[in-house]
Amino acid sequence: MSVFSFARVTAVSTDFASASSHRPSAERSADAARKAMAGVKAVIRLRCPAGVAKPGPAIGQALGPHGLNMMDFVKEFNAATQKMEPNSPIPVVLTAYANRTFSFVTKTPPTSYLVRKALGIDKGAQNPGDEVVGTLNMEQVSAIAEVKKGDAHLKNIPFDALCDSVIGTARSMGVPLADDVVDESSSSSSDDDDDG
Repeated sequence: MSVFSFARVTAVSTDFASASSHRPSAERSADAARKAMAGVKAVIRLRCPAGVAKPGPAIGQALGPHGLNMMDFVKEFNAATQKMEPNSPIPVVLTAYANRTFSFVTKTPPTSYLVRKALGIDKGAQNPGDEVVGTLNMEQVSAIAEVKKGDAHLKNIPFDALCDSVIGTARSMGVPLADDVVDESSSSSSDDDDDG
């Protein structure tokens, strides 16, 4: 399986004059201190398959301009994601430093992938407002929200809000909540009774 062709590179300012006066705390490793002193060269966003990433054009084109070794990233990424479901698309935020080192953070798979996996479908609806490809129940929504809560940037979001986000993503794919489908069918049958 090859890497998805999604790669976005964001350049970050390297003016860290205040970083030179900041001494790393005792709990930070020497390697982290060296990277902080080197300065951030770029922040690169990738999406790679968990545990089975292979060096290829998508990774090479994203890392090459910053002087990063593609094989080192692939080995470290595969080691970090070996316990995840193989081939699930994992968003990665890679920080490239001026001394040609890097660090990266993996996130949970996209919500749309988790919805498709929960329903066993390959893709969402072509016309989400008109076409329905499946329905989610609240247990499935809660399970997906539990997975998404593992992301560092979502830890402080209330669980109900995460569930609402999952429901919104599912609806945009043509996957309404099962309760909504039941409500709509009962309201349309009562509308039919009013006509007669």
